[in-house]
Amino acid sequence: MSRNLPVNADRIALDIDALAGITEPGHPWTRRAFSPLFLEGRRYIEARMKAAGLETRIDAAGNLIGRRAGAKPGLGTITVGSHSDTVPDGGRFDGIAGVISALEVARALSDRDIQLDHDLEIVDFLAEEVSIFGVSCIGSRGMTGQLPEAWLSRVSDGRDLSKGILEVGGDPSALLTQKRPDIAGFLELHIEQGPVLEAEGKDVGIVTAIAGITRIEVTVEGRADHAGTTPMDRRADALVAASQLVLDIRAAAMEHARTPGHFAATVGEFRIEPNAANVVPSKVVLLIDGRAEIRSDMEAFCQWLDGHVVTLAAEHGVSIKPPLRVSDNLPTPGDLGLLDTLEQACDTVGARHRRMASGAGHDTAWIAKVAPAAMIFVPCREGRSHSADEWAENDDIALGAAVLFEAVCDMDKSLSNIIQEKPDGTHTR
Repeated sequence: MSRNLPVNADRIALDIDALAGITEPGHPWTRRAFSPLFLEGRRYIEARMKAAGLETRIDAAGNLIGRRAGAKPGLGTITVGSHSDTVPDGGRFDGIAGVISALEVARALSDRDIQLDHDLEIVDFLAEEVSIFGVSCIGSRGMTGQLPEAWLSRVSDGRDLSKGILEVGGDPSALLTQKRPDIAGFLELHIEQGPVLEAEGKDVGIVTAIAGITRIEVTVEGRADHAGTTPMDRRADALVAASQLVLDIRAAAMEHARTPGHFAATVGEFRIEPNAANVVPSKVVLLIDGRAEIRSDMEAFCQWLDGHVVTLAAEHGVSIKPPLRVSDNLPTPGDLGLLDTLEQACDTVGARHRRMASGAGHDTAWIAKVAPAAMIFVPCREGRSHSADEWAENDDIALGAAVLFEAVCDMDKSLSNIIQEKPDGTHTR
C-alpha cells in the first residue's frame, strides 16, 4: 500500500493469520462461540491486548475487553470492536477483521504516544453469530442490559447458556443488571459481506443503517392424495401453491429493491408434508427472512403478503393461514454525527467511500440502542462471506483500520468539547 497510514498493516495480517490457524481440522474457518477453539482464540487476542499495554477483563456478559485509560477520568468510554466467533466453515475475516483493526487502533495510538482524554475499550463481543444455543449477539445484548432472561435457560449439549457464559469467564448472576451508561461512542469495522464496494471500486462503506430483520412463517394446507391416481385438475397441492408463493415473494422483493433503501426477502426454510414421492403434498411451512433499511418498506411488504396469500389460496384450492411474524426487529440507523466523523476520516486517509446500508445484523445494532454508534465496511472478494471462500485483502482492512484510528482521534476531541466540568470535579454532557 502506497499510502502513509497511521496503522501497521503487517501487524494486522499477522494477527488475522494467527487466528485463522485456530480452526477445526478440515473445516476452515471454524471457531464457534463456547468451544475450546473459541477460548484458544480468545487467549491469543487477550495476549495481544496485553502486549499492546491494555488492561484486560471479561465482563458479566462474557465479552473480552481491553482498556486503555484516558487522561480525564469520568468523560466516558470510546468503544471499538467486533467479534471473534465464526459460523461453521466460514469465518476467516467476518468479525475477526473488526476485532484486530480495533486492537491496531490502540497500538497505533501508543506508537504515536497519543493519550486520549476518554478511556478507550477494545471489545471482542461474545457470540455475535447464531450460537449453539440458537441465539445471537449474546455479548452486545448482555453488555447493554438487553439479553432476555429466558435465554439463560436455553440448553445445548447438556448445559444451559448461563453455564456457557460462566465457562467463558462471564458472570450470569450479574448479567441481567449490567449496564454501560459510560459508552460515549462506538465504532465497528466489518467486511461488507456483499459485492457493492468491490464492484464500484470503493475502499470503505459508511453504514447508514443496519436493516431491520423480520421473519414470517407461512403455512399452506392442501390435501394428501395418491400421486398416481388423482387427476391433475382435482388436486389441492400445497407444494404447487407454496412454490408460486416463493416466486411471488421474489418478484415483490425485487420491486421494493428498486426503490431507495435496502430491501431483500428470502424463503430460506421450506418444510413439506408428508414428503413422500407418491403422495400429493398436504402441507408446506415456509419461513421468509425479510430485511429492510426503511421500516415502511417492510410494513408495505407484510401488508401485500397478507392480501396475496388470500388470493393465492383461492386460485389453488388450498388454505393459507395468515402470515405469522415470528420475529420483528426494527432498522437501526447509524448516528448522524459519527457518520460525518467517518466520512471526514475517510477523506483524511484518502479512502474512496460511499454510504450504504447493512443487510446483515451486527453487534452495533444493540450498542446503538444505548449510545451513539456507527460502522464501516471494507470490501470482500466477490462479496463472499459465511463461506470458506471468504476473503478480504489486508491492504483494504488496514485502510479501514486507519479510518477507525482517525475517527477515534476526532471523536475524542469533539466529545471532549461538549463535556462540561461540574463544581464537584465530575463531568457532564
